[in-house]
Amino acid sequence: MTRRDLQWKAGGFTLTAISCALCTAVDGSPLMIVFFPLALLGLPLMIHGKRVGQMFRAERRGHSHTVDMVHTARVRRRGQGVDGFGQ
Repeated sequence: MTRRDLQWKAGGFTLTAISCALCTAVDGSPLMIVFFPLALLGLPLMIHGKRVGQMFRAERRGHSHTVDMVHTARVRRRGQGVDGFGQ
């Protein structure tokens, strides 16, 4: 895992933790509606890291094969062939 990926994941964890803590602090208040989506936004960041940004860029450009592009970029970065074994 790269340092940049770890920073994205830590940011997602921080966003989720702070939002959940604030939700419990304002228990019963309408402010919970504001903090709950922020907690949900942090979950994909915590799980997928920097790939979330890559997927958003591909979606924004209107690419219809977002998943294929992410997989191709990952395979290219690892130096593997299509079969995953360098062939």
